[in-house]
Amino acid sequence: MSNASARAPYRVTFVCTGNICRSPMAEHVLRKHVDDEGLADAVVVDSSGTGGWHVGDPADRRTVRTLQRHGFTSDHSARKFQRDWFEDYDLVIALDAGHLRELRALARDDRDRDKLRLLRSFDPSAGPDLDVPDPYYDGDEAFEHVLDLIERAVPGILDEIRRGLKAKD
Repeated sequence: MSNASARAPYRVTFVCTGNICRSPMAEHVLRKHVDDEGLADAVVVDSSGTGGWHVGDPADRRTVRTLQRHGFTSDHSARKFQRDWFEDYDLVIALDAGHLRELRALARDDRDRDKLRLLRSFDPSAGPDLDVPDPYYDGDEAFEHVLDLIERAVPGILDEIRRGLKAKD
């Protein structure tokens, strides 16, 4: 990555419903893996939600607990994904099919739609159900399950990021 600081960073955002449970968890997990891979100068990772009712709120306390229990950072302020943000991102990762539908409806053109993926599509063992379930109405076990699903997708996401970085060279 000798040229990493000379080019625009590869930008990834995760999108869930309110941006307080799944997407901030995915953001912090991927950010640590990006750092561990030595790609922090070349990759920006963040998250947002399809709805705006939690804008400015921190991540759900159970998300924070789960992240901290596993050695991840957890600082977060919820925000709502905006249509014009497509221009700023290389990869927009939805956490379930409902989010993907909403993002496709927001997309301005095929170029925007080509940036959209479901998180579990990066996990070759995922099977046909690619949704990451919303843990909001459940207990800590559900948050642990979400973390596990995110971790399984990380190697595939990192591969996609590496391909994207090569394409920017």
